[in-house]
Amino acid sequence: MVDLAELMENEVFMAFASYTTIVLSKMMFMSTATAFYRLTRKVFANPEDCASFGKGENAKKYLRVDDRVERVRRAHLNDLENIVPFLGIGLLYSLSGPDLSTAILHFRLFVGARIYHTISYLLPLPQPNRALAFFLGYGVTLSMAYRLLKTRLYL
Repeated sequence: MVDLAELMENEVFMAFASYTTIVLSKMMFMSTATAFYRLTRKVFANPEDCASFGKGENAKKYLRVDDRVERVRRAHLNDLENIVPFLGIGLLYSLSGPDLSTAILHFRLFVGARIYHTISYLLPLPQPNRALAFFLGYGVTLSMAYRLLKTRLYL
């Protein structure tokens, strides 16, 4: 079993923890951004969310779809679909003893790709900007998974 003090001295794990904090903070920001757009545009998904804007038919006009709200929400969902696998695979990868500079390159590329993906989704930038950012982040996670399967895991 690994001692916690020993884990905190592992430079790769600490780099992973740092970049994970950045990408999770970005993901948390996306939920706040979704709420901000819902409130400022008065666009809600559930009837109970409209209660402060009126009752009955008056409240129903706030149950609608807005392109801006949906764009932020889809970017947030894409974060969930990509950051969760990165967390699991990245954790195992960081504990498998990779070279520090290679690990940091993986982590930086992933975080940069996710930030750029969000920017290209929200502005929006023309394709293939968003697709390239998605595939870069996805490729980084696959690269870490491949290294784990090739060198450390027993199948």
